[in-house]
Amino acid sequence: MTKKKNYPKIGIRPIIDGRLGGVRESLEATTMNMAKNVAKLFKEKLRYPDGSPVDCIIPDFCIGGVKEAVECGDFFSAQNVGVSLSVTPCWCYGTETMDMDPKLPKAIWGFNGTERPGAVYLAATLAAHNQKGLPAFGIYGEDVQDLDDSQITEDVQKKLLSFTKAGLAVALMKNRSYLAIGSVSMGIAGSMIDPDFFQDYLGMRNEYVDSSEVLRRIEHGIYDKEEFAKALEWTKSNCAEGQDFNEKEKQRSPEQKEKDWEFVVKMTLIIRDLMEGNPKLKEIGYGEESQGHDALVSGFQGQRQWTDFLPNGDFSEAILNSSFDWNGIRAPYMVATENDALNGVSMLFNYLLTNTAQIFADVRTYWSPSAVKRVTGWQPEGIASEGFIHLINSGSATLDGTGQQSKDGRPVMKPFWEIDQDEVNACLKATTWYPANLGYFRGGGFSSNYLTKGGMPVTMCRLNLIKGLGPALQIAEGHAIDLPENVHKTLDERTDRTWPTTWFVPIITGKGAFADVYSVMNNWGSNHGAISYGHIGHDLITLASMLRIPVCMHNVEEKRIFRPSAWNAQGMDPEGSDYRACKNYGPMYGFK
Repeated sequence: MTKKKNYPKIGIRPIIDGRLGGVRESLEATTMNMAKNVAKLFKEKLRYPDGSPVDCIIPDFCIGGVKEAVECGDFFSAQNVGVSLSVTPCWCYGTETMDMDPKLPKAIWGFNGTERPGAVYLAATLAAHNQKGLPAFGIYGEDVQDLDDSQITEDVQKKLLSFTKAGLAVALMKNRSYLAIGSVSMGIAGSMIDPDFFQDYLGMRNEYVDSSEVLRRIEHGIYDKEEFAKALEWTKSNCAEGQDFNEKEKQRSPEQKEKDWEFVVKMTLIIRDLMEGNPKLKEIGYGEESQGHDALVSGFQGQRQWTDFLPNGDFSEAILNSSFDWNGIRAPYMVATENDALNGVSMLFNYLLTNTAQIFADVRTYWSPSAVKRVTGWQPEGIASEGFIHLINSGSATLDGTGQQSKDGRPVMKPFWEIDQDEVNACLKATTWYPANLGYFRGGGFSSNYLTKGGMPVTMCRLNLIKGLGPALQIAEGHAIDLPENVHKTLDERTDRTWPTTWFVPIITGKGAFADVYSVMNNWGSNHGAISYGHIGHDLITLASMLRIPVCMHNVEEKRIFRPSAWNAQGMDPEGSDYRACKNYGPMYGFK
């Protein structure tokens, strides 16, 4: 992921009143400075997945009419612009200056000043966008500013950043791949790849590789031998093997486990190489294999055809999804366990909005206060007083999810460029690798086990496909919590003690799917969820609206929600209007 340097750029369009003879001339400097100030904000606040500041493109002229609008469009196309923002302090000619590219996420910031009617341009041009079927976001500050005030107020900043983060996510997905390694895992519908969804809604292609390709590369030595030696040494030094809880007569021998460690490390190298390629393979005579599949996200089937006789993918998935390995601190790879592509996409949405690693988990169990009291003798209190949800799964939970990174004395999950080596060491120390449960994984392997530190704000989301509707997104903001040690142990060991656990409490609104914690669990649409650090539900809603994916369940306050202007015309019920607008406009890359 970090090797793709030709990232899409943010195009900023300075729009001006085109009337020469005193009007345009008086506004040129103000308009261009407005664009430059926005570019400065974006460069300070936004990063690409490799940690570099975003690249903003501004034409060297203001746009006052059709000719300049077309020239700007050509300029943007040549510069790989993926997001379009128009800014203006004044009245301009809307249909003559608007962005007409139907495939670019677009917004307009109309300056709230009384000297010139930037807000009037904003309203008129949003009306033109809506009339022409080109959804655009409108940005308008709450407070009147003086014309010469170059400050971008906090409320405007929030909308600019929310729009641009989501727009970049859209642009970063376009023309990339989802790589399915294997096929359908144990009847999980999410691993039944729907290529129409990927193409129409995300602009992505699908790549398919049989699991046997991983085995072929292991048996034929199609991996970097030097890196393997380095990776194995690092693994032995940093990945502590835990107690084998399998029945003694079924346990694999120390010699078998040693071979299993070598096998899963090779798997890790190979899955990464399948995703992004590796020039080292060309050097050893495997030019085709060196290319990879340009995969922004992947999934590994594993169960059962693989795991019934070969070591499972837990180690590979967990390490790849983490922000570090034997090569140091780096961007995480998005790898879905059980090839659950829909949860892989959910992870991808979260990742592109935050640049942080993601937890992949089963939404396993709702623990009511009475059930907790009955089983442990402890009455849940505080944030856990209405119960909590057990998030646990064997595979793709990032080791960043231990919560061993910190900021201002609080546990966090950081973008990789903010992580230091001490935090990496703490994440590794907090993780134990238990020999796999041979009832589930007959071929052995190793599963990560850790307990997520409480006190972190997190957001869980899940994309589902509904016959007759298409995709729908679920979002639940909440918190990871701590339980008393004995309570955690008792509850955790009722399921599988070798897997990582996050105790999750969603924020309750008292209504609908968020009437209580039970209702969140009861209304979740699949067995998996993608969990991201931070309360990012509003950004997910903005992203979903760009992709024309309705949100069927969320607990985000209305004042934080930001959708295109046209959504307001679809009815007074915000969620109903979301469904109507998404149906009306259809997927960004689909056919109407």
